[in-house]
Amino acid sequence: MIAIAILIGCILGAILGMNAPMISYTYSSYLAIAIIAALDSVFGGITSVIKKNFNLKIFITGFFGNAILSILLTILGEKLNVDIYLAAIVVFVGRMFTNLAIIRRYYVDKWSNPFKEKNEKQD
Repeated sequence: MIAIAILIGCILGAILGMNAPMISYTYSSYLAIAIIAALDSVFGGITSVIKKNFNLKIFITGFFGNAILSILLTILGEKLNVDIYLAAIVVFVGRMFTNLAIIRRYYVDKWSNPFKEKNEKQD
């Protein structure tokens, strides 16, 4: 079921991406940092589901809060002529890699356990 939803989402994203108008250079930095912040929230949500402590209110507020804060940092950085958004990128990408490592370890353990149990039964 989840694989079908992911496949449909990818197909819709590709179709919309090919037919959507180009984002102007003026707004591309805002959109890029907002997407990174949103992806950080998504990976954090997946990690919290794995740890069995997911809270939808926390996820939604983090999703929009991170995106808005990162956009505001980008605006402030442009006004001060300092690349403050780079700090947000470093933090969000660092957290994304941490969450991705947790997700990867979970699924590697989950998929390798049946093989371990099968080998132990044969011995």
